Amino acid sequence: MNAKQSNIAERAQAIDWIATAAAIGASGFATVPGFLSPADCAGLIALDAEAAPFRKRIEMARHNFGQGSYGYFGAPLPGPVATMRKALYPPLAEIANEMNERLGREERYPATLVGFQRRCHAMGQNAPTPLLLRYEAGGFNRLHQDVYGPVVFPLQGTVLLSRPEQDFKGGAFLLTETVPRQQTRGEAVNLTQGELILFAGGDWPTVGRRGYRRARIRHGVATVTHGARYTLGLIFHDAA
Repeated sequence: MNAKQSNIAERAQAIDWIATAAAIGASGFATVPGFLSPADCAGLIALDAEAAPFRKRIEMARHNFGQGSYGYFGAPLPGPVATMRKALYPPLAEIANEMNERLGREERYPATLVGFQRRCHAMGQNAPTPLLLRYEAGGFNRLHQDVYGPVVFPLQGTVLLSRPEQDFKGGAFLLTETVPRQQTRGEAVNLTQGELILFAGGDWPTVGRRGYRRARIRHGVATVTHGARYTLGLIFHDAA
């Protein structure tokens, strides 16, 4: 691990995980401003011009996903991406296990990313899922969930790499919460450069009148009105 990757691991360890767990428990997401430096962000954006780091590229309009493009990183992942994924997983696994307990589910997640990946690979999910996304003016991402097989980790992360109001305008990060027999609630989160948002990517326990109830969380991106918006997506389950 080089110095830059070591710094990223230290930043992950320095997150106030008690407050993060409380925020996710209360609203389904938590933010960590300044998780990546401007230099970190620029280095990741620069990868978009290369072919080697990616195993697959997707033009969103072809699949009616939205308007924009993204590329899934191939193995081995770029060092900073691998470091983030490895460092963030253990505390998120604790939060995910608490979520499952509140939902009355027996499934528990291993303490390490390596252990969780073994579970993915046993089900034929061997392809890494972290991705680099680009939206230009008019771009957007429809509300969705990232499911690639039977093994799904219920939390994921996104880091905004571009500078709001300088590199792009618009493009708020969107989250919706749907509870059975209730109208859907939405959140629009305006991130800053390098800010990490950790959020429920599927079912999430919300407090009801008689304890916890299952809410369905979806996420997306509002329309970018000017410039180009880059983000890094951190998904912890692998794809088939």
